[in-house]
Amino acid sequence: MQLVVGKIGRAHGIRGDVSVEVRTDEPELRLGPGAVLLTDPASTGPLTVESGRVHSGRLLLRFAGVKDRNAAEALRGTVLISEVDPEERPDDPEEYYDHQLIGLDVVLLDGTLVGELTEVLHLPYQDLLTVEKADGTEVLVPFVSQIVPTIDLENQRAVITPPAGLIDPEQAEVVGTSSAESAEPAESAEGSEESE
Repeated sequence: MQLVVGKIGRAHGIRGDVSVEVRTDEPELRLGPGAVLLTDPASTGPLTVESGRVHSGRLLLRFAGVKDRNAAEALRGTVLISEVDPEERPDDPEEYYDHQLIGLDVVLLDGTLVGELTEVLHLPYQDLLTVEKADGTEVLVPFVSQIVPTIDLENQRAVITPPAGLIDPEQAEVVGTSSAESAEPAESAEGSEESE
């Protein structure tokens, strides 16, 4: 199983270091010294991590055979891919690899099928699960324990407890006042002016 674990950014310095946009929760394992990474485009790799360090909040890596800034800059934009055993699980039992989640049936607490989990989106503020419903439409489900309380890999399903309107927009609860309610206070105000 292949997992995208990073993307090479700009060269740093003159000795072949590159900045890396990390796309894994386990950079010390996937991007540590000695790691051999496949690449996209494939012609760029494989690359072996020679050393790594954090500088100003960014991960800097040096790859074997990349000795100067020009060679490092030539790697810019390369996607780094790690070969992972499909049976491997993260250390934290509450964490999952994307490939373990994609293809799961997404069901409500009562077992009603919502659809199939087709993608995991990793956004800066939170992860979202893309669920394709039976009618072909997609819905984004925040991957938080309040909404996705159970991931059952053995039975290949994700149980969700979505708030009203998340899965079916017609069931959304509108928060606010109706025009009739907003008219009543106005009448009361006018009435109080008349009584003065």
